[in-house]
Amino acid sequence: MVFAKEAVFLFSMMVVLGFFSTTVIGGTVYNVGDSAGWNGGNADYHTWASTKTFQVGDTLVFQYNQQLHNAVRVSLSNFHSCNASNPIVTYSTGNDTITINGPGHFYYICGFKGHCQAGQKVDIRVLKAYHLTEIRS
Repeated sequence: MVFAKEAVFLFSMMVVLGFFSTTVIGGTVYNVGDSAGWNGGNADYHTWASTKTFQVGDTLVFQYNQQLHNAVRVSLSNFHSCNASNPIVTYSTGNDTITINGPGHFYYICGFKGHCQAGQKVDIRVLKAYHLTEIRS
């Protein structure tokens, strides 16, 4: 009887740990702008981002025509002013994959003239990852 209880407990722990490892480590892949991609036009990136719950371990994919667009990570002030002249990092492959490694806000704009001002900018808000000990507190 004791062996059966230990086996059930061990199995339960394996299920719980397996769930958390696939949820936290695996993450979700988000195609920025969904089917519209990162091409400006009629895409509403603010609404797109506001309908998502981004977490550490998720992946952002920026897909665009590299001759017409890029993806530039900028500071908050540069996000508001659409200033790409002082980037944190610039992506320009046309199929950029970015894994989210920490919580906070990540600001991206298109650095091509007039694109950010026309709305090609997105604020990715990433929630803090909680540990089991924090949840129990």
